[in-house]
Amino acid sequence: MDNGSTSTPGPTAVRRRRRSQADAERPSTIRDVAERAGVSVATVSRTLAGNYPVSAATRERVMEAVESLHYVVNIHAKALSGRVAGPIALVLRDITGPSLAHVAAGIEQEAALRGRLSLVCATHGDAGRENDLVQLMREQHAAAVVLVGGAVQDEAYFQRMTEYARTLHATGSRLVLVGRPPLPGDLPVTVVDYDNRGGAFQAADHLLAQGHRRVLYLGGDPRLSTGEQRRQGYLHALRAHGVKETRELNVPGLYTRVSGYQRTRDALKAGVGFTGIIAGTDMVALGALAALREAGLSIPQDISLVGFDDVLFAADLSPSLTSVRVPYEDLGRTAVRLALDRTERISGGDHVVLSTQLVIRQSVSRPRP
Repeated sequence: MDNGSTSTPGPTAVRRRRRSQADAERPSTIRDVAERAGVSVATVSRTLAGNYPVSAATRERVMEAVESLHYVVNIHAKALSGRVAGPIALVLRDITGPSLAHVAAGIEQEAALRGRLSLVCATHGDAGRENDLVQLMREQHAAAVVLVGGAVQDEAYFQRMTEYARTLHATGSRLVLVGRPPLPGDLPVTVVDYDNRGGAFQAADHLLAQGHRRVLYLGGDPRLSTGEQRRQGYLHALRAHGVKETRELNVPGLYTRVSGYQRTRDALKAGVGFTGIIAGTDMVALGALAALREAGLSIPQDISLVGFDDVLFAADLSPSLTSVRVPYEDLGRTAVRLALDRTERISGGDHVVLSTQLVIRQSVSRPRP
């Protein structure tokens, strides 16, 4: 008979309640999912991997259990067992440049098509940080580590790249260099470059063919591979047209809008006579354009202007910018494709050079008589 007193739960009930609370607090496991869905652990694994035929009804039960239990696959355990596709790691100096953004887009697109995750890391020019990122990606079982952009090719650089190539190869990964020349020796590295020298030659040749003889060249840092290759293309065009190099017209600097503005303004103030400008990048061209307009000069009536990269805004400038088109997205896609399909060699092995193309628009005309 109920006398209003409250019964005390026995020790078995207390243990069951504590076990239930502990289960609720711990992360769900694949066994929990299997039990909830009424299937085997193997069936859950096959369903989540998507590499084995499973009936629609079974798949639905498994996915409902996964959702209700908030189950998350232990990606690290799968990576250690070799049962998960490693990510593609993109390591670059700076992530704000428009050209590098297109390389990243190409890498992401190709990686996604192959079921791979893409990771983007910035070094900000710090070699120590670059080393740390490469080693971290090796530990994370990245399928490939892609280094993008020009580099100062000194002895320290070659030693770093050699070490990266060998340590990544030892763990089944791959070093990929994009926009950089190949390394000396027989190293396990994939190189995807583009024709910097040929592109700069096309830009200078176009101006010289229009009759320009004093062309201001706003190049990049000559210590960087891209800067030196483009400078060589410019000089080659001068020689081809029988034009002597003039040092005051060859002005290196940073590939930024501010640098393009400052170098053009300084050349105008110094009285350096020129009728055309080749900008090392379209961002440099944007700065040069601002300085020319500030000085009351018209493009192309007073000064002709050619850029390099052919980023999206080049066609929208007024006048639209003649520029050397670099296939940046193709660089990214090719890098991933070669890194993941190393058994399917294409012509040239692991060193591929993509072509550049001069896109002629409205920013170039013949110089005034």
